[in-house]
Amino acid sequence: MLNGNCPGARLISEPAPEEVECEYCGAVAEIWSDELERPCPKCGRLISRVPAQSCMNWCPAAKECVGAEAYGRLMGKKNPPSLN
Repeated sequence: MLNGNCPGARLISEPAPEEVECEYCGAVAEIWSDELERPCPKCGRLISRVPAQSCMNWCPAAKECVGAEAYGRLMGKKNPPSLN
C-alpha cells in the first residue's frame, strides 16, 4: 500500500522536517516525520517529537503498508493496535 494511494502513510513515505526545541538547553533540532527522537545538536541529550496521529493508530493493514521496520520504529514507544 505504501507505493499505492494510501494518504495516511504519506509522512512515512515522504518524510518532512519538523523543528523541535530541546527541553534541556533550548536549542532547536530538526526531527523528520519518520523519526521520533534524536540527540540534541547542542547538549547531546535525547529529544523527542510528539508524533501526529496517523493511519498506523487504527488501520489493520498499517504494518504491511509502511513496512515492519518503520512500523516497529514508529509505534514501538506507543501501544500499537492489535493486528490480528
